[in-house]
Amino acid sequence: MLRKALTRAAVALAAGAATVAVAAVPANAASYSAFAFSQAGTGQPTIYDFINSATTKLDMTMYELEDTTAVNDLVALENKGVTVRVVLDQAHKTANSSAYTTLTNAGVGVAWSSTAYVYTHQKTITVDGVKSLVMTGNLTSQYYTTSRDYGVFTDDTRDVAAIEKVFDADYAGTSVTPTDGDHLLWSPNDSRSRLVSFINAATKTLDVQELEFSDSTVVNAIVARAKAGVKVRVVLENPSNYASQVSAIKAAGGTVVGYSDPNGFYIHAKDMVADYGLSTQAVEAGSMNISSNSLSNNRELGIILTGTGVAQPVAQTIETTFSGDYAGGTAA
Repeated sequence: MLRKALTRAAVALAAGAATVAVAAVPANAASYSAFAFSQAGTGQPTIYDFINSATTKLDMTMYELEDTTAVNDLVALENKGVTVRVVLDQAHKTANSSAYTTLTNAGVGVAWSSTAYVYTHQKTITVDGVKSLVMTGNLTSQYYTTSRDYGVFTDDTRDVAAIEKVFDADYAGTSVTPTDGDHLLWSPNDSRSRLVSFINAATKTLDVQELEFSDSTVVNAIVARAKAGVKVRVVLENPSNYASQVSAIKAAGGTVVGYSDPNGFYIHAKDMVADYGLSTQAVEAGSMNISSNSLSNNRELGIILTGTGVAQPVAQTIETTFSGDYAGGTAA
């Protein structure tokens, strides 16, 4: 969580993903897509297209909101009669204060997150109550040109309903027990157990891309898969911070590469792909780091998709991007 990013530069990789359904669809007819945020590429950002597609309401939970374009877009929506509601992390009031003031002065509903969590680290936007964007990165323009992150769209009615139920409670400052819809995982409720189950299900390959890599339960599960003969590849930001974990992965037969230039390319993503191309294929992405605080003490949201059908568009985007990052990293 030392650095947060949502890039404006390569989000056009999946410009078509920004189309919003005009009515709720059955879960079994839902669609899922993803895009990678990176330092390469140009074009109209998918994230802005998604925000501006709202016609009735937009709900946003954001750990850090330091993007004047996004803030101005939210104000413009409110001025057009769209009901805009935003939850910002209370522990980062300094970073979020400018957005909070601008939005509040424009009549946008803004609430500070609950102090029940160390951080509300979730990064989610839901448009018109029918489509949600679950992200690994924040709306922080300072890092747009340097960081790797992902966004995943879902219009699964049960996913969106579960996200909106939690948003409504967090916005109102009331307690709620999140439900997983069809594909979700939440901190501090079930993220650790869901990640471990995801890892344990890998039979041939497991690709892991993470900013933080310290939670022993999850790391040990990855190590166990490598020991069982699964081909494990890990891409980390500054792997020297996790020397013992890296050593354990390598001793078990896995490989680790990393990036560590503070002014260069930065791995802020939190994602995994298992058994890519096989019937057991699965992909996970979300806000939660592999750290005890992230899994036990924060409000976090992620998504898991499985199978060669439902998961394929998301898995392909993330796996292709991961492979490039792996090839470009420095062996740990």
